[in-house]
Parts: sequence; C-alpha cells; structure tokens
Amino acid sequence: MSDQKTTDGTKVWFITGASRGFGRVWAEAALKRGDKVAATARKLESIAVLNEQFGDRVLTLELDVTNATQAKEAVEKAHAHFGRLDIVLNNAGYSLVGTIEEASADDVKAMYDTNVFGTLAVIQAALPLLREQGYGHILGTSSNLGHVTLPVIGYYASSKWAFEAIHESLSLEVKDFGIKVTIIEPGAYATEFGSQESLKFAPGMDVYNDFKANFFQRLQNLERGNPDATPQGLFAAVDAENPPLRLSLGSNNLAWVKGEYASRMAEWEAWEAVAVAAQG
Repeated sequence: MSDQKTTDGTKVWFITGASRGFGRVWAEAALKRGDKVAATARKLESIAVLNEQFGDRVLTLELDVTNATQAKEAVEKAHAHFGRLDIVLNNAGYSLVGTIEEASADDVKAMYDTNVFGTLAVIQAALPLLREQGYGHILGTSSNLGHVTLPVIGYYASSKWAFEAIHESLSLEVKDFGIKVTIIEPGAYATEFGSQESLKFAPGMDVYNDFKANFFQRLQNLERGNPDATPQGLFAAVDAENPPLRLSLGSNNLAWVKGEYASRMAEWEAWEAVAVAAQG
C-alpha cells in the first residue's frame, strides 16, 4: 500500500497520556503544526479542551492503558476515524518512589502494568493496522534512566530498562514491514511528572529517612529543561527518512551516560580474566 501520509502533508498521531506533561505538550504541538491527533487519557474531561481548540483535527478518547481491551478499541477507533495512523506514541507512565526494600511487589507490578504492559497493549493493537498500511512509526517515551539508574526510583528505572529492550527488539522485528521505532529519552524537565498522578510513594521505613531526604534535596537542585523546547526535536525524528532508534532530549544526558558506560567497561575489563576462565 502506498504511503498515504504524503497525500496532504500531514501526519496522524495516536498519543497516550495526553492529559499532562510531554504527552500534552507534544499533542498540542502536533495539532498546531497542522497534524491530526487521537489524544487519549484515563479521564476524558482532562483533554476535552483540545476539542474546543482544534476541532475535527483531534479525536479525544478515554484510555486506561492497563486495560488491553480498551487499548485495542481506542487504537482501532482512531484508525477508523482518520483512515490511517502514521505515528503511535506511548507516553503514559508514572514513577514508583521508594527504596528496593520499601516497595511491595504489588506496587511494582502496578507500575509495570502501566509503564510496560500498557505500552505493549497499545503496540500489539497497532501493529496489525500498521502492517496492513505498509508503514508507521512507533515511538515510546522512556527516560535517560533507561540507561542509568538512581536510588529511591530504581523500580521506575527498571521499567525503563525493560522499555528500552522491548523497543530495540521490536525495531528489528518490524523493519521489514516498513515500520520504524524510536525511543524518546528525556532527561530532567520541568513537567508535571512530580504531580500526585505521576508519582506513587511506597510506605516508608524510618531507617531510610535520612538517605531519602538527602536524595530528594539533590533532585531539587537538578537543572530542568523546558518541555516546550522539545517538540522540534520530536518532529525532526518523525519527519526523518531514517529516524534514530534512540532520541535523547536534554543537554546533560550524554555526559552522564558516557560516564556510566565508561565505568562499566572498566569494571568488565578488570574482571575479564575471571570471565574468560569461566568459559571452560
């Protein structure tokens, strides 16, 4: 099938988590540049204003990504409404805050249900439609913490490490179908990610109080980027003939990742003799 998106120069987006943060910023930016957007959120009223602002170029849908049936229905409804989907952007997610000892298995599973399995539900719903089209671009909002980690939000980082691996494998599996994959990796930004809806706190243990207080103090001192500066980077990727598998957003990410990987390489090399001997 021919690439229909070239007929009028616009792109059709499906975006989860469009009520706030990057999801809202990117949905509005795409609409303002003339694209069409199926914007989804757990509460429809949180995105209703988009209908007033952008009319029939936006379709607002209620979607809790942890409900796989609802995810499939939303993707299919968006595809039927616009006649195609050029970009499927998984942005819904939240962070579990707590040390490894503090967080319960149920809390961790609930976060994975959104950050990982919710993303999979949308991807698996979209793939048959994108395959039939013969093209499409799957994007997912990961984090710089998909490569490095911090204490207290280690479970959140682990969900992004899983997110990264899934999307990298996906990129190899769907390339021959004309489907592209890009992982978006923002650093620290001044979004609503620190709001109650974006964070869930594990019950605390007194033994970690001082450690966590120091950690939160350091977080407050982080330089945070302006989320309104990010759409052009996103558009550069979706408009590229050969988009990157990984798109880092922010000025401090690369130095941190380079340092962490240099440390890992040095440690692996220091223990190489033990590794080789273990080959047998």
